[in-house]
Amino acid sequence: MTQLKTKTDIPVNIYRPKNPLIGRCLVNQKLVQEKAVGDVRHLILELPEKDFRYLEGQSIGIIPPGLDGKGKPHKLRLYSIASTRDGDHGDGRTVSLCVRLLEYPHPETGKTVYGACSSHLCNLSPGDPVKITGPVGTSFLPPDDPNANIIMMATGTGIAPFRAFLRRMFDESHADYSFNGFAWLFFGIPTTANILYKEELESCRNVAGDKFRVDYAISREQMNIKGGKMYIQDRIAQNAADLWSLIQRENTYTYICGLKGMEGGIDEALHRVAQQQGVNWAERQKHLKKAGRWHVETY
Repeated sequence: MTQLKTKTDIPVNIYRPKNPLIGRCLVNQKLVQEKAVGDVRHLILELPEKDFRYLEGQSIGIIPPGLDGKGKPHKLRLYSIASTRDGDHGDGRTVSLCVRLLEYPHPETGKTVYGACSSHLCNLSPGDPVKITGPVGTSFLPPDDPNANIIMMATGTGIAPFRAFLRRMFDESHADYSFNGFAWLFFGIPTTANILYKEELESCRNVAGDKFRVDYAISREQMNIKGGKMYIQDRIAQNAADLWSLIQRENTYTYICGLKGMEGGIDEALHRVAQQQGVNWAERQKHLKKAGRWHVETY
């Protein structure tokens, strides 16, 4: 995974809110299957300007059209990039997003309210314009070392950056990069119909062999050892010993992406196994963060 060495080499804020890049929608594909919870889309956006570039692990801003409730232009929303720097078409002229339609009942009327930006994106048709800013982010980039081990923990659309990681590791061919480490993905979703990029993940398993492992936590269909719902922290607890052993290696990097609050259960599971080894997990985690080996991006 070729990560540029210094922050000055990482593309950041090539386009800003006052002068956004006007891209256009090329693909709007539904990712979830029938009877899934909610609506999630895979979007491929064309980048008309050659100066816009990005790296795996970065995000872009999207500015929805129209005005907010105060009559002011909408502020941008950040979305993790779901494609490699070469884009889904391999020409470096597209960027992909994984977007869940935000919908919730109005606290007073009970009517369904839709998120301004997510509904804008989920309702795009091919050819529609999109205001893009960024890219942003320097803290979630994968490591330089092609022999590194990568642990990925995702819930829902938190899979986006890991799709980019995995495509660069196993789907693309590069003269200057070949992944030789071990990649382990934990993916939490409510139902089987909600497994995003399922075919791609299964293809990765077939291509990568013992270099890639994926463990699903399907909360509404699977049970944990206590008979409750299976959440990502339960799946991690089941594999805590192997995870702990892998985390101790100096070339292992851990990434967590998804709903805010998921870190608590993960920390609890790792705290228990660390305690068995006579190690203070909080202190060990601080060491990992300082060494650039523990990364969290939640929302």
